[in-house]
Amino acid sequence: MTDQKTPLHRFGILLVPGFSSLSVTLVTEPLFIANWLAGQTLFRWTTLSSDGLAVRSSSGDLVAVDAPLSGEAQASLDTVFVTASFEARASARDARLTDWLRKADRSGMRIGAIETGSEILMDADILRSGSIPVHWYNAKGNEELHPDLQITETLFEVSGTHPLSAGGMATVDMMLDLIAQEAGDAFATEVGKHLLLDGRRPGSRPQPSAEAKVAQISESRHPRDPVARAHAIMEECIEEPISCAEIAEIVGVSSRHLQRLFRARLGRGMEATYRELRLAKAHQLVQQTDISLTEVAIACGFSSLEVFSRTYRGRFGVAPSRDRGQSLDASVYHSIPSGEE
Repeated sequence: MTDQKTPLHRFGILLVPGFSSLSVTLVTEPLFIANWLAGQTLFRWTTLSSDGLAVRSSSGDLVAVDAPLSGEAQASLDTVFVTASFEARASARDARLTDWLRKADRSGMRIGAIETGSEILMDADILRSGSIPVHWYNAKGNEELHPDLQITETLFEVSGTHPLSAGGMATVDMMLDLIAQEAGDAFATEVGKHLLLDGRRPGSRPQPSAEAKVAQISESRHPRDPVARAHAIMEECIEEPISCAEIAEIVGVSSRHLQRLFRARLGRGMEATYRELRLAKAHQLVQQTDISLTEVAIACGFSSLEVFSRTYRGRFGVAPSRDRGQSLDASVYHSIPSGEE
């Protein structure tokens, strides 16, 4: 049973084309288990689409919804999640969708987002302040498009009026926190146990990819670790790259020794590591923003558009001009396997 008498809370799950079916399950299953454990209906959920028609998911399934967006939906729901994954910004151009979201937000409804649903809310000027957790791979693009907002590579945020999940399994963590808000911490923890979770992760926790990167770069995490310091300098000097010799001088070790450390620790040399950082940012800006390719080349430290295009094609197998948009057909970024140059 719950810690207290809990009023019914009604969720809307707004699906946009390219949404993740997994995200929907990660929202609804904790709510189902909560109702089952409580022996009563604490939560209800309704699936929605802009026009009430079925929506195609990222896996290609055509998914029917319960209702269209309407004034009736606005009056009958407490929280609505915009659920998106691929090509979210195409949905941000849907005036019917964004107008409804703005009106619902002004009416006091909690408007949240899962994965790239936050991009739709940012583009609609609904998210104006506070921490905005974004999936690590979309962080650079969102920082470029919304430099005035606080983009973070954390799991989720539920403290304000806009509950946000960065996506993936962080959505379960967010739902447990929302259940705790309504029915108490002990009850939410019990729901988590039925989902076979080891514990509840706080929303402020860094995403696993960020933790893994730190561990890979610096085994000791000591501030004097030369590889970690050199890597940090590279990340800070993407737009205006400096030579590896200069980096070694700043770090205070010889170039030869630092090269050996990079190869031993990361499986590749300094030049390859630096180039990969610049290409990773370039890939995100090409796919996630509308800024010109010349601006992308400059932002990623390439001497000319020609050099940038040639390097990009060599890395991703497609010219950047043909890789605009984060679609299912676009090129995919994979980090270089250890030992490969």
